[in-house]
Amino acid sequence: MSETRGRYDFCIGLVLAMSSSIFIGGSFILKKKGLLRLARKGSMRAGQGGHAYLKEWLWWAGLLSMGAGEVANFAAYAFAPATLVTPLGALSVLVSAILSSFFLNEKLNLHGKIGCLLSILGSTVMVIHAPQEEEVETLNEMSHKLGDPGFVLFATLVVIVSLILIFVVGPRHGQTNILVYITICSVIGALSVSCVKGLGIAIKELFAGKPVLKHPLSWILLLSLIVCVSTQINYLNRALDIFNTSIVTPIYYVIFTTSVLTCSAILFKEWQHMAADDIIGTFSGFLTIIVGIFLLHAFKDVNFTLANLPLSLRKDDRAANGTLLSTYDCFNHDEESAACLGEMQSTESLSARRNGSLSAF
Repeated sequence: MSETRGRYDFCIGLVLAMSSSIFIGGSFILKKKGLLRLARKGSMRAGQGGHAYLKEWLWWAGLLSMGAGEVANFAAYAFAPATLVTPLGALSVLVSAILSSFFLNEKLNLHGKIGCLLSILGSTVMVIHAPQEEEVETLNEMSHKLGDPGFVLFATLVVIVSLILIFVVGPRHGQTNILVYITICSVIGALSVSCVKGLGIAIKELFAGKPVLKHPLSWILLLSLIVCVSTQINYLNRALDIFNTSIVTPIYYVIFTTSVLTCSAILFKEWQHMAADDIIGTFSGFLTIIVGIFLLHAFKDVNFTLANLPLSLRKDDRAANGTLLSTYDCFNHDEESAACLGEMQSTESLSARRNGSLSAF
C-alpha cells in the first residue's frame, strides 16, 4: 500500500512539475504578445515607463499563467523528490523557445533545436532514474530531518559562504565576476527549496484537518522562505542587470540545480538506496540538460541552419587542405563569388600583417 501510494504521489508531482514548466514558458509568450500589440497601437512602452500593459488582456493572461505555473511548481515539491522537480524547471526555457519560434517569429537556429532535443532527452532520463526519497509525511518528521547533524552542517556552511560573498566578495568583485551574485542566489536557493518542501507537507496536513498552524516549524519555514526568496531575487536581478542573460541563465541553472541536488541528498537521504545504474542515469540526464540549455542560450544569436551547413563544410575542407580558391574559380561560381572574394581579401590582409606590410592597413 505504501509503495503504491509513493508511486501515485510521484506521478502527481511529475505532472505538476511538467505543467508548471508549460505554464511558465507560455507566460513569457503571452506577455510578449501583449506588449507587442501595445507597441503597434502606439502606446508608451513598458521600457519607457509606460503602464498601458495593465489594460491589455494578453498581458494579464501571461501573468495568470505564470502564477499558475508557480503554484504548480510549489505543489510538486510536496509530492515528488526535489531532485526530480528542480531539473525539470529547465523545460520552461525549452517551452518558451519553441513557442517563440511559432508565435513571435523568433528563429530557432540549429544549435537551439539540438539544445531542445537534448533537454527533452535529459529530462526523460532523469524521470526514469529519479531517486525515491524517504517517506516524510508530517511536520514532526520534517523537524527531525532538519535537525540531522549532516543537514545542520550543510545549512551552516551555506549561510557562512553566503554572508562572505555578500559582505566581503560582492562589494569588491560582484561587478566584474559573474559567479559572485549567481553563487549567492544559487546556494540560498537550496535552502528555499527545502522550505518549500516543508511548507508543502504542512499544507497537505492542513487539508487533512491537522492543527499545523500551531506548529512553530510552519512559521519558521515560512519566514525562512521569504528571506531566502527575497535574497535570491535581489542578487539574480543584479546579475541579469550587469551580465548577458544568455550567460547568466545556464550558469545559474547549473549551480542552482547542483545545490538543490546536494541539499536533497543530505536532507532526505535520496541516494542511499539507489542502484548504481540509477545514480549514473540521474547524473547523465542532468549533464545532458546542461548541454542542451547551453546550446540553446549561448548560440541563440548565431544565424546557423541546416541550409548553411554544406557551405560551412566546404570552407572547412578548404582550410584543412591549406588551399585557397583562385580568382578564376571564384568568378566561375556566381553563387559563391561574394563569399570567395571576401575570403581572399581577408586572407591577403592577414598575410600582409604577418609579413609586416603597412599596405594591409
